[in-house]
Amino acid sequence: MAEISESRSNGNHVVLNVNGEANDHSPPSSSKTKESHNCFSVPFMQKVCTYGTCEYTKKIIPLLAEVLGTYFLIFAGCAAVVVNTNNDNEISHPGIALVWGLAVIVLFYSLAHVSGAHFNPAITIAFATCKRFPHEKASVPVYILAQVVGSTLAAGTLRLLFSGPHDVFAGTSPQGSDLQAFVIEFIITFYLMFIISGATTDNRAIGELAGLAVGSTVLLNVLIAGPITGASMNPARSLGPAIVSNHYKGIWIYLTSPIIGAVSGAWVYNLVR
Repeated sequence: MAEISESRSNGNHVVLNVNGEANDHSPPSSSKTKESHNCFSVPFMQKVCTYGTCEYTKKIIPLLAEVLGTYFLIFAGCAAVVVNTNNDNEISHPGIALVWGLAVIVLFYSLAHVSGAHFNPAITIAFATCKRFPHEKASVPVYILAQVVGSTLAAGTLRLLFSGPHDVFAGTSPQGSDLQAFVIEFIITFYLMFIISGATTDNRAIGELAGLAVGSTVLLNVLIAGPITGASMNPARSLGPAIVSNHYKGIWIYLTSPIIGAVSGAWVYNLVR
């Protein structure tokens, strides 16, 4: 009876050798001929995806990274806001800024090589306008959807964990006039995207320090603008908590100003690089 004596993989085909008995004395030419007659491929195996090689996998993994990265970023930063409010400002405003900055740093170094570590629709759109968005991974709208989903899930998790008689809104609302909030969000997002462009897209920059530079910029922006606008810099950061809490005061500011600021920051850096 014929036995399966050897199993080998050839590209995307699975090739099985079904020789009866091996002949050690067969000449190489006859061996190759024999192999060609006694081997068959399994066509359906061509459809099986291996990690990192399937086209669908290459598109899904970055999106999953954006969902998870945005989730953990919003969860950490907004949790600091909620805990600080519920515990008589024990964390303090500088502490909240530090949490946001550290969260950006650790997530950048963890996921930048997977998805680019955007976690922010404004950054995604800015890169796309400069033709630096990796379209082979996914489309811009799908990236943005992944970020909004991650933010909404994080805000929902916090709502479940810290719900009570006095729910804390972990989103962003302008404390001054709408014009003041719009201008401040534009400036701090411009600053953030300018630093991102310099640290991550310029070959002359020290790439190993990119995450530290970006996280430090977020920390500084939260210190400066946190008491005035909440220092969003990120439409997803504001939209997720707004959806969960049904609180949309000034939401148009956070959906427009950061995008305009990020696009402007990216283009200005391209002019001066």
